[in-house]
Amino acid sequence: MTQLLEASMKHCNEICAIDQEVIGDYSRSEYLRTATNEQRCIIQQTEKEITGFLIFTNDFFENCFISLVIVKPSERRKGVATARLAFYVDLAATPKIFSSTNQSNISMHKVFETAGFIKSGFIENLDEGDPEIIYVKYK
Repeated sequence: MTQLLEASMKHCNEICAIDQEVIGDYSRSEYLRTATNEQRCIIQQTEKEITGFLIFTNDFFENCFISLVIVKPSERRKGVATARLAFYVDLAATPKIFSSTNQSNISMHKVFETAGFIKSGFIENLDEGDPEIIYVKYK
């Protein structure tokens, strides 16, 4: 059985380990601990393990913003990210939910499109030569 739920501090080590597996280091550990402590982290969990997580904020120009979507590599292409996006959209406190990904992240563009997000713009100069593409979904 798989469930989506708000992460608690007891999940932090596993969340950080998944993030390390994906990006290759623990550089975001403090960020992940803070988001979890502030109740801004949603996990997808099976009976055995956490398969991924989503971090959000509620202060993007007075709208909700999904700042990070991570799926454990062994669980990719199984709908984990799409399920978490849909779950969060239902919970979001604003009628518009924003998120973003680098232009080069083709797989995340597909996830957003599958989840019903539409392109809303872009930001240059965050990552050299790889603009950040902004997406929005209306409730």
